[in-house]
Order: sequence, then structure tokens, then C-alpha cells
Amino acid sequence: MTRKEWTLVFLPLIATWAVDRLTKLWALDIPGVLSYGWLHFSLHHNPGAMLGLFADLPPVLRIVSLSTGGAFLVCTYALIQYLLPIKSLTLRTGMSILLGGILGNVSDRIIWGHVVDFIILGPPNMASPAFNLADALQWVGYGLIVTAIIRDGELLWPENNARKVYWINPHFQLKYCFLLLGVGLGISLVTMVFSYTYLRVTILELVGNNPILLDKFLIPFALTFALVCIGFSVGLFAVGKIISHKIAGPIYAFERYIQEMTEAGKNPNELRNFKLRTKDEFKNLEQLAAHLRQTMVRLQPGFDHPEPEIIEPSEKT
Repeated sequence: MTRKEWTLVFLPLIATWAVDRLTKLWALDIPGVLSYGWLHFSLHHNPGAMLGLFADLPPVLRIVSLSTGGAFLVCTYALIQYLLPIKSLTLRTGMSILLGGILGNVSDRIIWGHVVDFIILGPPNMASPAFNLADALQWVGYGLIVTAIIRDGELLWPENNARKVYWINPHFQLKYCFLLLGVGLGISLVTMVFSYTYLRVTILELVGNNPILLDKFLIPFALTFALVCIGFSVGLFAVGKIISHKIAGPIYAFERYIQEMTEAGKNPNELRNFKLRTKDEFKNLEQLAAHLRQTMVRLQPGFDHPEPEIIEPSEKT
């Protein structure tokens, strides 16, 4: 993809987040209820996720976990954008709008500790739950993603571009996965020690040694952190599997091609063209395979090798 196309992909993310922030800042000053037919504006503080989900969880567990989930989605978004095998601006733009809406609500939790909802649809006796522009735009993102999957589903993972086996070189791939997993666990351990001790010392400084209050905050924090670490570790292992597959696959395919090329009695002219998958690494192996095939064709018996052209030296004037 070109730089202009990447701009078209990322711009909706920034625009969605910015428009959502501006509308919420406006909503903070709504005096009571503003009604325009079936459209109503009324300020609500939503402590949970979309439509009030998880509102009954303890504040530390709710705010920290939901905010961290937003950060996890950012990493997932970047990874999917990198791994997508086709351009599909519809799919990529839908993902950007969806993430922009999610980040709009995550920003609320980080800044205010709750999400600002202010839009209500319908008559008073059949009114919808309060929501915000980020919630509405997320459904636009879902719609674009579903449309792209239905329209370009075969291109996302075409049959002639797929490998049937994901563990091509188990020894190398598992080593790669566990290496990433070890790095992730190391980072998680350092972060856990720092954040846990910082929170504990802060509570002790503010209220003294109160075991009940310490348990109230530290236990939900530890549980939330453990869940985040598990999700992070599983994600790293999956990423290692995908990336190592893109490394091991081309090497394995090239080894098979060399074996076919060197089989006794094999006619080089009958060799298939060596082709890798769209997102594979080591794309230069395709050029190397083509060069080897041309070389073997020249070296086979009966090939008419042209005589080198002899250039007579020019006379000195």
C-alpha cells in the first residue's frame, strides 16, 4: 500500500476519536434534557462498557480492565493491519472507525473514570438506552467490516495461497513462540512488581496500614493484572506462531523446490514457477529460484549456447 492509502486508512481513526471527544465536551454542559422529536440529548455517566455492561464490577477492576482492554485492541489492530493479505480499504477503514470509537470511550475512563453518554432515541415510553457518538460510529465500523468480509472473503485467504499445515518446522516455530512468550512474561513481571508496589506504598502513605482497605484495592488489581498477563501471553504466542509460519514456510517451500530441481532425470523446462504467499517473508527467493531454473536450462544437454561475441580492438589514431 502507498503512503496515501495508509493515510486514508488511519485518518478515520483519528477523526472518529476527535469528533467523539468534541461532542462529549459539548455534552458536559447540557442543561437538563434537549429534545428534537425522537432525538434527545441528556447527560449520563456510564461506569461500565457499551450500554452499561460491567457497571457492577468494583471500580478498580472495571476501569483498569476496560482501559487496558482498549490498549490491547490497539496492538491487535496494528497486527491485523500488518497481516492482512489484501488492500481492501473498506475493511481497513472499518477497523479504524471501530477502534476510534473504542478509544473514545477508553479516553473517558482514563480521564473521568466513566463514559459520557448523552444521546437517546425514541419516544419517552420506548426510549433507547443512552449512548454516545463513539458507540454509534462503532456500528458503522462493524458494518464496513462485515461488508468487506462478505465481498472480499475469498481474497482474504484464497485457496491457492493457503498452507494446510501451520507447524511447518515445529522445532524452530515453537522456539520462536516461547522466546516471544518469555520476553512478554519478563516485561509483565517487571511491570507487575512496579505497579503493585507503587499502588501499595501509595495506599499506605494516604490511609496508613489498613488491611481491609489494602485488600479492597490490591486483590482486584492483582486479579485484573493476572488476566491481562494471560491474555498478553496468549497473544504473543499466537503472534509468534503467525510470524514464524511466514519465515519457516518460504524456507520449507524453497527446500522442496530445490529437491524437485535436483531430481534425477528432471527436465528443467517442466519445473513449475516458484511462488510464495502474498505476505510471506524472503520474497527474494522467487527471483533466486527463477535464476536457478534458467541456469539449469542452459546447462542441460543439447542447449544451444551462443558463441561469445569477439570485439576487435580499435586502432589507435
